[in-house]
Amino acid sequence: MASNKPVPEAPSRFGSDFTTEQRTDFGAEFTTEFATDGFGGTDRAWEEWNPTEDSVRPVRGRHRVVKQRNGLARSSTVLGVGVIAAVGAGGMATAQSKPPVSISLPDSLADNLPDAKSLPGVGALFSDESATDQAKSAVATAPLTSAGITTAEAEQGTTDAGEALRARILQQAEQQQNAADAEIKAAEEKAAAEKAAAEAKAKQDVAEAKAAADKKKAEEAAKAKAEAARLAKLAASYAIPTSSYTITSTFGEAGSMWSSGYHTGLDFAAPTGTPIKAVHTATVKSAGWSGSYGYRTVLELEDGTELWFCHQSSIDVSVGQKVTTGDTIGRVGATGNVTGPHLHLEVHTPDGTGIDPMTWLRDKGLTV
Repeated sequence: MASNKPVPEAPSRFGSDFTTEQRTDFGAEFTTEFATDGFGGTDRAWEEWNPTEDSVRPVRGRHRVVKQRNGLARSSTVLGVGVIAAVGAGGMATAQSKPPVSISLPDSLADNLPDAKSLPGVGALFSDESATDQAKSAVATAPLTSAGITTAEAEQGTTDAGEALRARILQQAEQQQNAADAEIKAAEEKAAAEKAAAEAKAKQDVAEAKAAADKKKAEEAAKAKAEAARLAKLAASYAIPTSSYTITSTFGEAGSMWSSGYHTGLDFAAPTGTPIKAVHTATVKSAGWSGSYGYRTVLELEDGTELWFCHQSSIDVSVGQKVTTGDTIGRVGATGNVTGPHLHLEVHTPDGTGIDPMTWLRDKGLTV
C-alpha cells in the first residue's frame, strides 16, 4: 500500500542536497534492484514444488515453508531482508549518537512486504487473532512429513507419513484377511453342521425304518399268535371225524367211479368198525340208508352247514338228536358204492353247494 504521508526532511547528515528528486530516483533504482533480486519482480520463474520424504526430511525447527502471500514466502528471513533493504534505501544512521531517521518506502516495496500477523512466531502476539486462526496457522506451519497422520498415530510417536500410510495399509490388509478367514471358518462350520445334520437324519431314518420293521414284525407275530390262539380255541371245539386213517381220495378228483364224473368229498380209509365222531356241535338232520352213499348220517351246524358221513357200517344216533364235538355217531364201513372200508365226508354250505372238506377242516384249525 503506498504511503500518503509527506516525506520528512532528511537529517543533517545528508544535508539539503538530498532532494526529493534524488530520493525519487533512489526509490526507482531500489525498486529495480529489488525486482532483480527476486523479491516480487517478474524476472523470477516460480516452479511447483512437490516435496518428498528425502527433500523434506532435513527441514527442522522453526524454518518451515508456509503459504505464500503476494509472491513472497512467509518467513522470518524475508522480514530481515526487507529491513536491510529499507536501511540501505533510506540511509538510516546506525550510530548511537544520532537519532533514528524516518524512512518512507516505495509503494512497490510496501505492497510486497508480508503481513506481520502471517509471520511465524509473530502473528500469535496480536490480540485480535482468534483461537481458530491460531489453530489454522499451527496446522499450516506443521511439518510436511506429518501430513496424513492421525491424532492417534501422532500420540503413538509416528512422525513419518509414509510409515503411517504403510501401517494403515497393512492394518487394512490384516482386517480384510481376518474377515476372509472368518467367512471361511463360518462356511466350514456351516458345512460341518449341515453334514452332521444329514448324518443325524440318515441315522434317524435308519432307526425309524428299523423301528417300523420291528413293529411290523411284532404285529405280524402278534397276529400269528392270535390266529394260533383262535385256531387252538376253535380246534378245541372241532375234531377230526376218525382216527388211524389214510387219505385216499380228495375233493374234485375226476373219474368214472363217481356218478357226477368227479369226487365230491374226502375219503378217510380206515378199518371197518373204527369209530366216527361228530366234528362239531350239531343236530342230527338225517340218519339211514342213502343209495350209493350206503348208510349215511347228516349233521346240521348252527350256521346251516351240513356234514355228510357216508358208507358207515352202523349208525349210533337218530334224527333230531343233539350231539357235541367228539361224540360217536357211527362206525366206518363199506356200504354203498365203495371198493373198500372208508369214511366218505362231504361239506355243504347252507345253500346246498358242496365245498372241499379238507379246506373247511383246516379253516377250523384242524390238521388233516
